[in-house]
Formats: sequence, structure tokens, C-alpha cells
Amino acid sequence: MKIPFSPPDITDAEVEQVAEALRSGWITTGPKTKELEHEVAGFCGVNRAVCLNSQTACAEMTLRVLGVGEGDEVITCAYTYTASASVVCHVGAKLVLIDTQKDSLEMDYEKLADAITEKTKVIIPIDLGGVPCDYDRIFSIVESKKHLFRPSNDIQKAIGRIIVMTDAAHAFGAEWRGKKVGSIADFSNFSFHAVKNFTTAEGGAATWKDIEGIDNEELYHKYQLLSLHGQSKDALAKTQLGAWEYDIVGPWYKCNMTDVVAGIGLAQMKRYKGLLARRKEIIGRYDDAFKPLGIEVLNHYADEHQSSGHLYITRIPGITLEQRHEIIVKMAEKGIACNVHYKPLPMMTAYKNLGFDIKDYPNAYKRFENEITLPLHTKLTDEEVEYVIENYCEIVKNYIGK
Repeated sequence: MKIPFSPPDITDAEVEQVAEALRSGWITTGPKTKELEHEVAGFCGVNRAVCLNSQTACAEMTLRVLGVGEGDEVITCAYTYTASASVVCHVGAKLVLIDTQKDSLEMDYEKLADAITEKTKVIIPIDLGGVPCDYDRIFSIVESKKHLFRPSNDIQKAIGRIIVMTDAAHAFGAEWRGKKVGSIADFSNFSFHAVKNFTTAEGGAATWKDIEGIDNEELYHKYQLLSLHGQSKDALAKTQLGAWEYDIVGPWYKCNMTDVVAGIGLAQMKRYKGLLARRKEIIGRYDDAFKPLGIEVLNHYADEHQSSGHLYITRIPGITLEQRHEIIVKMAEKGIACNVHYKPLPMMTAYKNLGFDIKDYPNAYKRFENEITLPLHTKLTDEEVEYVIENYCEIVKNYIGK
């Protein structure tokens, strides 16, 4: 067998939506993008959403909407993909990385509290693998540090404390205490990249909770300005008879979503409940097979949360980097593609150059050194799931406890 790591689940429904967009003559940001924004907002349980060309764009535009820049500090976890942190650098703020908890992929909340200063404007928690972080703990921390907060624009003043802006790239469809991710943090940014549960090939969405004193339509319009060159009208609005006139109100950015890819998302939305259910089924079968062997896995489903089931992250206690590599190679020889999520940011050249040192993040390193991610996607057949289980169990049993 040949089992890829995470191929997109595309059917004729997605193809037809794309063809419809192409045939319509409207292929950039237009009616399908607006429809998808409406669907995403309704799915997450919020009033508005904005669709852009990536989670990274959504996160950066959100920081800019919030007025975060030079002289500010933004905190996130060292155990993540670069997009969680690079956006902080893009806006000129100081990046603050903290370690994970011991024996966990979640950020160390005590270290988070200690890292907050009068310059802290935003915390970026990460719903890694689709498992929601401890939002109760995070909001408790930002409330307890309210006295340190120094707002610098109207939105910051209206919120009145450090803003929680989740990297929810993995977590579209996840829930925390009965509420959908996207409606829990102050702002949430999703990825719809090709390898994600819900895809538009490239794309993402930003959602936010209602903020007292802040008009949602004005906030939405600000995102539109930032993501389309500061142009006061989008292309759809300019098609109205006699409505060619527009202004450029700021020398801003170009990261809008197109109707071609939004069409993929509209088809995915109709199928998404079933896609999430299939992921949950596969995770259950994996868990039943791997937990008895002593393989550590993420807790995707519990009383307080429901995961989106994005990544099946495993950890083989006690193995070395070399042994981890051997296991991945042996799985590849069986035709099974595995991956590693993630190499902590302080190990990367870009972040070393910013002064970060992995020695300061021992818990993150310990999680990384023996982590292996298995294929988890809705193109897997039952036979393929069993093939992954049989081979992983057979290979890993030679490394556990040695």
C-alpha cells in the first residue's frame, strides 16, 4: 500500500463549485467568498467572519486591526509552526516565546502569567492538532493581569485587557465546553490550507466575539481595507452601475480570498459534519490500538472538549532522535508517510537569529525528540487504517522500554 500523509478530500461537489465560479466570470473576491464568510460565521456561532488567503494573513491583519506594533509584546508558545510567531515579527512587535508544560503540548500557563508585562498586548494560544487549549485558564490569567494593560487604540480600550487571539489553524469545528472554537477567544484565525480538515486549497478565516462599543461592520470593513490595498470599495462593490469611484485610504496589503477557492469551501461545508465524524472514528481505532502499548497520544475527545481531529500526534517515551528517524523510515518502507509536529521554533535558524535558544525550552524539546505524527485523513479506508495500525504496532514495539 501507499498511504500519503494528508491528501485533500475533494469530490465532484467541490469541482462543480469551482467550475460554477469559473463559468460565472466572477473568479476573484465576490459572491461565493461573501457566502462562505456567512457560513463560517454561522458555523462558529459569531456574527461576522472574514475570509482571506491564509491563517497567516488573518492573524497578521488581526494584529494590525488591533493596532499592535513597535514597542508592544506578543506571547505565544515555542512548540508551534512558524506562522504563530512570524506575524508578530511582521507587525514590528516583540515576540515572546514560552515553554510547554511538562509532559504536554500546551503552553505552560504559569510561565505565561510570569511573562506578561505592561507592554503585553496579545496572547496567541495554539489549538494544536485540533485540541482546544485551556481557555478558562488563559482568560483567568489575562483578567488577573488587567492592571498591567495599557491600551493604545479603541478596540484595545473596549476590551480592556490583554487580547486572546487564538491560532486555530488546526481547530475548525473543535469545541470547548460546548462552544465552537471561533467564538471563545476574542479573535480566532483558521487555516483552510490543502492539508487541513476543511480546505479551500489556500485560505483562512478570522472570527471574533462581539466587543461592546465596537461596530462589527466597521471592524469587518477594516479587515477589507487592510487586505485589499486600502481600497475603499472591493471589486464586487465597484461593479454596481456608476460605482467606479474609490479611494485608497492606506498603503496596505493584498491577501483576499477568491471565489474560485471559496467555492471549494462551500462544498466542504456541506460535507464537514461527516468529515469530522470520520476523523473521530479513525482516532478511536488508533487510540484503542496504541494506548495499550504505552504510546502516548493526544486526548482528542473529553467531557470539556471535542477536537477537530486534525493531527494524530504520538509520542514514544524514551526513544532517541535516531530511533525516531528509524521508525519513520521503517514506516516509509511500508508505504506509510509519517511526519513530525513540530520542531520547536527556537531550533529554527530564523528564531535563533532573534536570540532564542532551545536550552531555555526543555519541555518543548522533550516533546519534540520522540514525537511521530501518523496519517489521519478522510481518504483513508478501513483497510488502510488497519494497515497503519498493524505496521506501527509491529515497528514501535521493538523500541518501547528499551
